[in-house]
Amino acid sequence: MNIAILDDYADVVRKLDCFSLIADKAVTIYTDYVSDLDVLADRLQDAEAIVLLRERTPVGEALLQRLPKLKLISQNGHVPHIDLAACTRHGVLVSATLTSRPSYAAAELTWGLMIAALRHIPFEVEALKQGRWQSTIGRGLRGRTLGILGYGRIGKVIAGYAKAFEMPVLVWGREGSRIAAEGDGLAMARDRADFFRRCDVISLHLRLNDDTRGSVTADDLARMKPTSLLVNTSRAELIAPGALMAALKAGRPGMAAVDVLDHEPVLGAADPLLSLPNAVCTPHIGYVEIDNHEIAYGNAFRQILAFEAGEPIAVHNPEVLRTLRA
Repeated sequence: MNIAILDDYADVVRKLDCFSLIADKAVTIYTDYVSDLDVLADRLQDAEAIVLLRERTPVGEALLQRLPKLKLISQNGHVPHIDLAACTRHGVLVSATLTSRPSYAAAELTWGLMIAALRHIPFEVEALKQGRWQSTIGRGLRGRTLGILGYGRIGKVIAGYAKAFEMPVLVWGREGSRIAAEGDGLAMARDRADFFRRCDVISLHLRLNDDTRGSVTADDLARMKPTSLLVNTSRAELIAPGALMAALKAGRPGMAAVDVLDHEPVLGAADPLLSLPNAVCTPHIGYVEIDNHEIAYGNAFRQILAFEAGEPIAVHNPEVLRTLRA
């Protein structure tokens, strides 16, 4: 089976222990991102299986109709970037393991960004390299209110970190989030406006879908304190287009720390947020951690082996199975 692995930005896949599962097969690894349909179709014309990492490359009808040899798309996690109906029409099976394990790596990066932004760590590191000493004064976490917007698996982990840092926690979200948070003894905001007004740090932990896209509005951000910090390690699209840039320029919130940007990957420092002194930005590395990669790619590779053995697993479009077994 010819296997193509896309978007291995850090060129790390061949170094993973799990790569031994498919090392004896015909594997081509691409380390750059390609958005041009013609280039992508040319690269994948002989691929029988494609391995994706998260939502780095979308797969839809326009691409699938140009890949007649493709039989399998394999990855770990949710598949909002894959057109399942189109895959089914073209007889392409989609296998993606969904786990209940929180992304501890993303939660840890979230906490790292909080400290980095509030204590001005990136700025001070650069200032020291340029010969300056103690250029700014930051803020600590202890005693400041942490707001968690979306109390799911990662939000729950973040709340545990807050306890260790002696930060009171305030939660807002859908009914399920509120019930879960109250069950864990956490405080709920009176309403959405109260949530954005009261918190010193707000961390977004919502899954992106039609209901949550653009759900954090300019009005929400305008209610935040001028000393507050907004942290987003989930998805940039949760915030209304242009709202964060305008809010940071207006000073509410006073700072942002984000791991997600509107148009990824960002090359050549093209995103305007990177030019703001009150924004700390990282290149979507929340889940880019060695243990996470071993799990994600390990699941994807085991799905390929199961497909080859005639017993596909973690299937998202089972209609294709009837054709394969006919």
